[in-house]
Amino acid sequence: MHAIRISEYGGAEVMHWTELPDPTPRQGEVLVRLGVAGVNYMDVGVRTGPAPGWTLPAILGIEGMGYVTALGDGVRDFTIGDRVAWYYHRGSYAQQIAIPAESLVRVPEDVDDETAASVMMQGLTANHLTTETYPIKPGDTAVVHAAAGGVGLMVTQMVKARGGVVIGLVSQEEKTPVAKEAGADHVIVSSGGGFEDRVRELTGGEGAHVVYDGGGTPTFRSSQSALRRHGVHAYYGPLMGVPSLTPTELPNSILLSHPLVRDHVPTREALLTRTAEVFDFVRKGLIRPIVGGRYALADAARAHADLESRRTVGKLLLLP
Repeated sequence: MHAIRISEYGGAEVMHWTELPDPTPRQGEVLVRLGVAGVNYMDVGVRTGPAPGWTLPAILGIEGMGYVTALGDGVRDFTIGDRVAWYYHRGSYAQQIAIPAESLVRVPEDVDDETAASVMMQGLTANHLTTETYPIKPGDTAVVHAAAGGVGLMVTQMVKARGGVVIGLVSQEEKTPVAKEAGADHVIVSSGGGFEDRVRELTGGEGAHVVYDGGGTPTFRSSQSALRRHGVHAYYGPLMGVPSLTPTELPNSILLSHPLVRDHVPTREALLTRTAEVFDFVRKGLIRPIVGGRYALADAARAHADLESRRTVGKLLLLP
């Protein structure tokens, strides 16, 4: 089989289409033939520098969907030919992957392959952000960073599905229609900080109930200034920088949360429950992933370059 592997940290040029032995499923594992892999900013972070849980050489990728081709000893919940999807399994940029059965979910017949791959990482992240990090209630105002990006589009749609108001931030004017199509009530073009005054204007001087901030250090202070008293700053952009902070610097008695991947889906039960919720939203038409680019798996480096350029919108997918 072939996979996208890195042996050093750096730009997209360190990604190589590498021939490797076919994997064999071990006890409790399932062998999956890749159908679609999702591209995430986390993949870029792993490529550019040391990340917890990763060592070199490494096969990139953390999500996707595919087809069961073999079962390891002890696997009872899956059969050959099942369509399955996964959330955060390292090494997903590969034609074949051996994955623990407990990390897999079945893809419903009425959910297509690309949708299934598109909503695992970003859909489950958005679900956690809008239900546990800050549970959206009807009428709540949420500021959503990168509202035309993968997570931002999912968060926007989930806030709207729960009756909230969305102020979307986009980096370029041409991304405004994408955020609007997803349901954003207002869109602000901002490539960094400085948007807080406009947010306060749109909220009658009160500020937002929550800011979903994946923008990193450049947006950190403005996100906090855009919140109303006791608002929630959901900062999920650690790969883009972690600013220093002392508690006395927090304005308006706001609450700061740092949602992590391991907290989005901490158990097998949570994986099944949250995936069922997301797939149900898909069936009802409440969320619809927007695919911003499809690339051959062998051409994953180009997908990374496009993602980093901020030219893309929506979800980028890799096809074997």
